[in-house]
Amino acid sequence: MLTMAAQLASTLRHSLRRLALGALAVVLSFGLVACDGGQAKKPPSIGPADMAIIQRQAEGFLAAKDRLPELASLVNEKNWVFTRNLIHGPMQEVGREMLYINQRLLPADRARATALAKQLKSALAELDEAARLQDGERLRKGYIKVASGFGSYAEVLPAAALPSGSAA
Repeated sequence: MLTMAAQLASTLRHSLRRLALGALAVVLSFGLVACDGGQAKKPPSIGPADMAIIQRQAEGFLAAKDRLPELASLVNEKNWVFTRNLIHGPMQEVGREMLYINQRLLPADRARATALAKQLKSALAELDEAARLQDGERLRKGYIKVASGFGSYAEVLPAAALPSGSAA
């Protein structure tokens, strides 16, 4: 009988201890939620140093984008040599500029920006190859992809990185 009473007391003590720990966990949970302060979390933003780098690289990207009308003229004239010169000269740094921009964008925007940059670089390579092969139809189609690629990538640039009064 005594051992049975001891077992019952031990079981009761064990159950009370579990109940107390459960209650403590509930109280701590509510306490942590209450300590949150009820303030809405700020959305992630690009820091000033990263924004300065994005702005600097966006200037080069937009300067190359501004040369699209000149590239269109060369494509229409089927000027193979100067088309390639423009791609390998003033537009040569676009890939590097997009890489630096992509590294400093918000993590949520990086995958899309990287995919668009890859498409634009591929389109520039296709355009260059069409000019090298002197294939007028491929050249025309390549230019359309390049112009579209510049437009699509410009959409991922943060508005704060664009020159005032400029639309990408």
